[in-house]
Amino acid sequence: MISAEVGITVPFYDLDPMQVVWHGNYVRYLEEARCALLDRLDYSYPRMEESGYLWPIVDLRLKYVRPARFGQALRVIATLTEYENRLRIAYRILDAASGEVLTKAETTQLAVVAATRELCLESPAVLLERVRAVLA
Repeated sequence: MISAEVGITVPFYDLDPMQVVWHGNYVRYLEEARCALLDRLDYSYPRMEESGYLWPIVDLRLKYVRPARFGQALRVIATLTEYENRLRIAYRILDAASGEVLTKAETTQLAVVAATRELCLESPAVLLERVRAVLA
């Protein structure tokens, strides 16, 4: 499938009182990788809106394996795993030096017609075309 990767160095302000990355900040790391993946598809959030669709996240799953710490270099990989009926993306947050998995995650987004807020039961043709163009 199609993947994209971003690098992040954990900033001090992302830490909690236990000196590890606060759990909610991992969602922001996923967002950075998801945006890189959508850019690779040439279907960024502004492009989605231009195409007449919104893609809210309807499910988010996170598995914290090991904590990330201040100054740690991370690799965040987003991989498209499903696109025909929904946009499902799997994530891995890795220690950049060792490759050790720190976090596993998955998001699911559904297409909604922007004008009517109607839920689409299938992914719109614009997404299918962009995915197929990258796979070709």
